[in-house]
Amino acid sequence: MSETVKPWHALTIEDALQTLGSDAEQGLSAAEAARRIKQYGYNELQERPGTPLWRRILDQLGDFIVLILIGAAVISALLGDWIEAVVIMAIVVLNTTIGVVQESKAEEALEALKKMAAPEARTIRDGRHSTIPSRELVPGDIVVLDAGNIIPADVRLLESINLKVEEASLTGESLPVNKRAALTLPSDAGLGDRQNSAYMSTMVSYGRGTGLVVGTGMGTEIGHIAEMIQSVEEEETPLQRKLNELGKTLGIACLAVCFIVFAVGMGRVLLGATPLEVGETLLDRAVGLFMIAVSLAIAAVPEGLAAVVTICLALGMQEMVKRHALIRRLPAVETLGSATVICSDKTGTLTQNQMTVTRISVMGHEYTVSGGGYNPQGEFLEDGRPVEPRTHRLLNQVLWAGGLCNDALLEALPDKAYRIIGDPTEGALTVAAEKAGYTRTALAEQFPRVAELPFDSDRKRMTTFHDLSAAGKDAEALGLGDAQLIGIVKGAPDIVLEHCTHVQSPTGPVPLTPELYQRIRSANTDMAGQALRVLAMAYRLYPALPEEITPETVETDLVYIGLQGMIDPARPEVLPAIRKARGAGLRTIMITGDYEVTAGAIATEIGVLRPGGRVVSGQELEMTSDADLQVMIEDVDVFARVSPNHKVRIVEALRANGHVVAMTGDGVNDAPSLKRADIGIAMGITGTDVSKQTADMVLTDDNYASIVSAIEQGRIIYSNIRKFVYFLISCNMAEIAIIFIATLLGWPSPLSVIQLLWLNLLSDGAPALALGLEKGDPDLMQRPPRPPKEPVINREMLIGVIVQTCAITFAVLLAYWRGMVHFSVEMGTDPVKTAQSMAFVTLLFSELFRAYTARSERYPLLKLGLFSNKWMQYAVGFSVIMALVVVYVPFFQPIFDTIPLELDEWLEMTPLFLLPSVVAEIHKAILVWWERRNS
Repeated sequence: MSETVKPWHALTIEDALQTLGSDAEQGLSAAEAARRIKQYGYNELQERPGTPLWRRILDQLGDFIVLILIGAAVISALLGDWIEAVVIMAIVVLNTTIGVVQESKAEEALEALKKMAAPEARTIRDGRHSTIPSRELVPGDIVVLDAGNIIPADVRLLESINLKVEEASLTGESLPVNKRAALTLPSDAGLGDRQNSAYMSTMVSYGRGTGLVVGTGMGTEIGHIAEMIQSVEEEETPLQRKLNELGKTLGIACLAVCFIVFAVGMGRVLLGATPLEVGETLLDRAVGLFMIAVSLAIAAVPEGLAAVVTICLALGMQEMVKRHALIRRLPAVETLGSATVICSDKTGTLTQNQMTVTRISVMGHEYTVSGGGYNPQGEFLEDGRPVEPRTHRLLNQVLWAGGLCNDALLEALPDKAYRIIGDPTEGALTVAAEKAGYTRTALAEQFPRVAELPFDSDRKRMTTFHDLSAAGKDAEALGLGDAQLIGIVKGAPDIVLEHCTHVQSPTGPVPLTPELYQRIRSANTDMAGQALRVLAMAYRLYPALPEEITPETVETDLVYIGLQGMIDPARPEVLPAIRKARGAGLRTIMITGDYEVTAGAIATEIGVLRPGGRVVSGQELEMTSDADLQVMIEDVDVFARVSPNHKVRIVEALRANGHVVAMTGDGVNDAPSLKRADIGIAMGITGTDVSKQTADMVLTDDNYASIVSAIEQGRIIYSNIRKFVYFLISCNMAEIAIIFIATLLGWPSPLSVIQLLWLNLLSDGAPALALGLEKGDPDLMQRPPRPPKEPVINREMLIGVIVQTCAITFAVLLAYWRGMVHFSVEMGTDPVKTAQSMAFVTLLFSELFRAYTARSERYPLLKLGLFSNKWMQYAVGFSVIMALVVVYVPFFQPIFDTIPLELDEWLEMTPLFLLPSVVAEIHKAILVWWERRNS
């Protein structure tokens, strides 16, 4: 069906069959199925055409900065400067290639969705059972479902026998959902509450059933998710937007300055202020001025910035891996650092995804259980004091019963890890029993199971029968006397209690009085109020196995033993991580498919739920408009029982309020919101391929604490990006000012185009990379997130750029002037060559020393440690060596317009090298003093 238009869960079985013209016994005819394929199409996800490669390349080449570079390269080539032209075009090609490779591929996520589909389906057509390719299913088909099957399409269940479906990948519900075909539900029932329906790509974990296909292909819930994935447009990250804005600003300013320089230069010639040289024509001077304008364009454009940003982000990715975060898209590194809100799934991220018994209640006693998760090591405590369960008969008996009436297995894994094979709830009982020394193997040998009544969603209980003939003293220790057979019942407390007539006491069974009944009910209510999933244990002794084993005959006259309360416990490292995040100004919102009570209890325990914070259900969210949600969401800490479109709405509401949103998820249902968020974070262990392919980042340990750690690293990376942007822009602005002022004064250009390219790409680039490897300021996680709309160059940095531009410009022009009027006369050398060489060397070394002070915007260099960043030593050393090569190796001198400099020239330039760095440190001290004065 191309589009689901009916609330199928709100229809009776008969109405659903009638609406689709199908029959539960006969199914569709082959001819009718063929006709419906033509009408509705195949049961497969449809893919939108992707962006062609040529369009991606054009998009990259359309960048304003790139256009300026291309123009400069063409002009250089036309004027015969092929070296400059080739170098500039190489930069353009490199940046374009990096941009194209970085683009996200939504089709990967769609391909992962396709892989989740069932390859085949068992159907009833023309009254016969047959197996067909799932893509050939049509609305109205009858499908047969067995344990282990992947649901091939969206179905309205017709029959369900002990049917459980694992829907975690779609709804976020951590436990398999009991399905009941006979139910007719309200039309506004949430996706996770539709017990009479099953959905494409979920899996039958227990039981069997049949279903009427009501949605296929893009008309399924998975199809809607695929549609949402493809409809979400790729957006630039905050840093990309800011750097693009910076590039445009620089480009426009550059063109304006180029025009002014050319106009002023020609004006001086025409007015006679700057006469033509002997044999020089007006055209020659115009070409020369034009080349100066081109050199200004080269100086204004930070050619190395894109490459340095990319390399810095790539190095940041490696550091992220150490923090259990795998980055799929480079820009996501900096986006994570600017996050203001973390929307986190509960199960497996904030919790351990391991149901654990934490409380036990028996007659007159309450126990707590330590040791969360599936590790069979732990203690039993009563009033805070450890107790030995084998010496407390009732505690011993309830643990023993939970271990026997159970189908789950605890399996040991390498590295002292464990996993449960079977139902997570039963797994919790198995682990609790093993903590008391009752292993499944030993229990099976000593108390073999001889019969059972499996769990049924209608009865809400399970019964197993065990032979006690070989138990001997163990049976006596358990208070079972010399009975030959025991029937153990576990299930929902209210229901089990209704079938009990006695209560187990330390001395044996006693009648279940109204007072005892109320006491047990109160214990159950208290545990449920703490969001615990509670199961009751009861038993009945038999001389022999009953001839008739039915619920009516064996699940009566029971002896109540006790209650076991379990929960998926919070990860121990989550609470301090949330406190750290809150200290850094980061807000955490829990978004889960679990019920409100469970979600609220966990959120309170780990500190997500603030005083006055709200817990909102998916049903309430459904009735809230987007405008109201945008207002309400600032007070909401927990969203429970949500559907995929709810998650997208939550993310969009936060973004509309100006937040930078990090969204975690592991299921197919999370894919649209992962893509819509500023940064999507998928779970590496429990996550589906769809979520991983859609996300920007994958957590290799599924741990919320790793998100906070990654955010810290993201902040470090962004801070480092700011540092080298500050460094590069101040250097580039100084280069513009040097050429601009020299032109206004009528001097020859202090720097050639090739010198500017050398400075921008190599001499500035190496220290900029080293700045990208800084460890970050000590107080980085005590600061609030930067305002999302704050530009990369904010007010403080702009002042710093102006100060540095003035300092570097003064130092270089002074060196240039000294070269023109002093050293060239003394040495008898070409004054322009001498002056250009001194200007080139002074600019290069002043920028290298300036790189040390750029390591922090606030902390003084001596406090950071002069040599604490080893990469800076390597970068500066490399740049110094290359500078000496350019100045003193004869082969390079004509290429770079340099001549060898003497010792006297170096001695006079050295104070000028240090001037910008000293000014930078003074500026830092003034900035910190001003902030403290006004704080």
